[in-house]
Amino acid sequence: MRLSLRYRLLLPLTLLLAGDVAATGWAAAAAARNAERQLAAQLWAVARTLTEAPGFPLTQPVLDQMKGLSGAEFLFLAPDGSPVSTLPGLTAAPAAAVPTVDPADDTDHRLGPPVVVGGAEYRCIRLPLRRTLRRTEGDLYIFTPEERRRAAVRDAAQPLLVLGGAGGVVAGGLALALGTGLVRRLSALDRHTRRIAGGDFRTVPVPGPTDEVADLFRAVNAMAEQLAEYREALGRAERLKVLGQFAGGLAHQLRNAAAGAKLSIELFLAENPTADPEPLRVALRQLARIEGNLRQFLTLGKPPPFAPRPCDLAALLEQAVNLARPRCQHAGIALRYGPPPVPVPLTGDPAQLAHLFGNLIDNAADAAGPGGDVAVSLTADAKGTAVEVSDTGPGPPPELTTKLFEPFVTGKPEGIGLGLAVAKQAADAHGAALAWRREDGRTVFRAAFPAVRPDPDYHNRHIPNPENGRKKAQKAQK
Repeated sequence: MRLSLRYRLLLPLTLLLAGDVAATGWAAAAAARNAERQLAAQLWAVARTLTEAPGFPLTQPVLDQMKGLSGAEFLFLAPDGSPVSTLPGLTAAPAAAVPTVDPADDTDHRLGPPVVVGGAEYRCIRLPLRRTLRRTEGDLYIFTPEERRRAAVRDAAQPLLVLGGAGGVVAGGLALALGTGLVRRLSALDRHTRRIAGGDFRTVPVPGPTDEVADLFRAVNAMAEQLAEYREALGRAERLKVLGQFAGGLAHQLRNAAAGAKLSIELFLAENPTADPEPLRVALRQLARIEGNLRQFLTLGKPPPFAPRPCDLAALLEQAVNLARPRCQHAGIALRYGPPPVPVPLTGDPAQLAHLFGNLIDNAADAAGPGGDVAVSLTADAKGTAVEVSDTGPGPPPELTTKLFEPFVTGKPEGIGLGLAVAKQAADAHGAALAWRREDGRTVFRAAFPAVRPDPDYHNRHIPNPENGRKKAQKAQK
């Protein structure tokens, strides 16, 4: 049988409260009995005085004085039946059976059974008296007012009942309030965990005081945040898997088409040696970039092949700027770049670095829009090498600022969110830190590479002369 936590918490408290009530009742009853015994002991002391002292004749003044001292009523009946009474109209013994007691017996102090005299209720005992020098024999009746007995019992028991009862009620109320609050918080925690089980990983405010339940709430919130991160990672992995399956055939077709276009342009250059080759070379570079983008597209989410070799970072960046310049000119975007006076050597993968720079510049051009401005800079010193690409666009939406470099995250209506993910992958492969910021109304992306030492002779030793390359190509075509 399933027992609610509410009852499991309140049942021991209820039993404790019942025990408190029982203990309070027992203590009150004991106090009442003790008060009644004390009252009886006082009256018995008076009775011993009257019965044992030889100098007390039981006359009306003596009995009246004893009534004033003890608060009891007295009736003395001589053997001939003549009465002496402190109660007006009381001249005979009570009709009810009244026990005869011995005042010398201290084992049991009692007030006697209840009797009614003149419409009032009393407790009565009978003491037989022996003859003395100044007192005749007879029977002495002592009447203790029932109201006095009740007042003594009430005065003794009432404080215990009030304190015990009030304390029990307060303790029970506090226990009920605390138990109800605890059950309410646990019910909220149960609803929260059920929402998490249903796929809602939102965190909730921690209710109530700082205690173990609050710690449990914080632990469940942390679990929800981790599950949300795991779901996002799983979703990205699934999307990449589906993307890879979908893009396989399409990429092969696009690469074949790009290869055909390249062959056509190369054939045209071979057949028309007098034509201006520069626009066609730009087209060839764009087609080569398409092929490289397709390769990156297919390997996204996998460790890309890394083929490092000595290269000139300034030349690679200038090549990326030149590839993006026709597009910027067509859209009316100002593209500014001031190359450094000397080469900036770096050991890296030229293809991946080209993807890094090209995607950063394309992203800036998309953000700047027609009439915007894109600035590219390269700085190298003893602290390191940094490439910065800034634009006059409004910046990414606030909800995307923490996950710009994740795949499929984009704020562009026509974007698919792969450019910055590819750039981040290339930067990580080269040990570069890729970050972004807003500064003076511009969005700035910065790729910081490890420190390198500028080498003025690097270009002559490692970078082939483009003119020599063109001459070799023309000879090969002939």
